[in-house]
Amino acid sequence: MVAKKAVGAAAKKAPAKSSKSSSPKMDDMRTKTDDQLSEQLGELKREAFNLRFQAATNQLERPARIREVRRDIARIKTLQTERSRSAQA
Repeated sequence: MVAKKAVGAAAKKAPAKSSKSSSPKMDDMRTKTDDQLSEQLGELKREAFNLRFQAATNQLERPARIREVRRDIARIKTLQTERSRSAQA
């Protein structure tokens, strides 16, 4: 009986994520050029800066936006790293 529960629990686990993301957001970013990504990265960093100030002065309307911007910045940096490594290889 105990072994059955362990098997059932293992069967319910989500499959491991692949190294390549297939999210619509990432697919959209993959179609952009390096210059467009750099420009978008600059805009997102500026927005993150402004959001930090809004949070400090309690004027932030959407606190979840900080997380979204931070993750978008990470996505762009990841994509830039992938491209630079593939160019070196």
